Amino acid sequence: MHILRKRSWEIPESQATPEEVFLNRRSVLAGLAGAGALVAGGVGLPRAAFAEADPSAHLYPAKRNEAYTVDRELTPEDVASKFNNFYEFGSHKQISRAAQALQIRPWDILIDGMVDNPQTIAIDDLLKKVTLEERLYRFRCVEAWSMTVPWSGFPLADLVKLASPKAGAKYIRFETFNDPDLASGQRANWYPWPYVEGVTMEEATNELAFMVTGVYGKSLPKQHGAPIRLMLPWKYGFKSIKSIVKMTFTDERPVSFWEEIQGSEYGFWANVNPEVPHRRWSQARETVLHTGEKVPTLLFNGYTEQVAHLYKGLEGEQLYM
Repeated sequence: MHILRKRSWEIPESQATPEEVFLNRRSVLAGLAGAGALVAGGVGLPRAAFAEADPSAHLYPAKRNEAYTVDRELTPEDVASKFNNFYEFGSHKQISRAAQALQIRPWDILIDGMVDNPQTIAIDDLLKKVTLEERLYRFRCVEAWSMTVPWSGFPLADLVKLASPKAGAKYIRFETFNDPDLASGQRANWYPWPYVEGVTMEEATNELAFMVTGVYGKSLPKQHGAPIRLMLPWKYGFKSIKSIVKMTFTDERPVSFWEEIQGSEYGFWANVNPEVPHRRWSQARETVLHTGEKVPTLLFNGYTEQVAHLYKGLEGEQLYM
């Protein structure tokens, strides 16, 4: 007999915002400083500019996994698609237009390091090996804004299983593409390109760790990190690396992109904690992106029940920044 276990963040489907509501809503970023400037770069762009016509388009919408719902209204698609951090295309939020230069086919992912099954796999071949599902997740940026998004993809644990890591592997090092001719932001030589992130094997195999290939019932737009990105909803958003081309299983802890730039402000763990401020601002509250409402930040972004056990015995580490 299969028994459904209710999670701490779970709400009935009847309380989730209907798709036709959040897809058609036109909201302003009320309450955010310079709100008009934040959306100006994307205003007026046709929806087709953000829809990616690729060979995986027919796989969406994926069936929603009802175990992963949230107690907040979903962020409207037109807001989430025009307010993006993607430093490969610029250090501002209006990179949605510039990101359309990203070429996502062909797209190969190299899996190497301490694995029994090293390989280079094309994204469309990978998608044939997994079962896609939709999950509603909170997203918390280190800049103290948040949104709620219907991501589509598959558990990172499935990709770990495909790689068959050796017993000594302790971490996964993720790497994004590096093409300064295509991505103007990568011409800034003061950044340590390519973008790198890392997680422990325990984090990678946690039920919440998710490989994202779609959003809002469609294949993933380029500004969201097409064709494949990571989503770790209990950590600050910079840990959820975009446009992944390489996964290396290793016994050495990776130094991430932002950790290398400023380790005193952006550490390896980057777990959300309202009581641990950034060195330049408080993390106690967050601004909900599409409403401007300021709400209390939750420990582990509301996912304490699912992930707190991962950090037992690591109290000496800087777990929250």
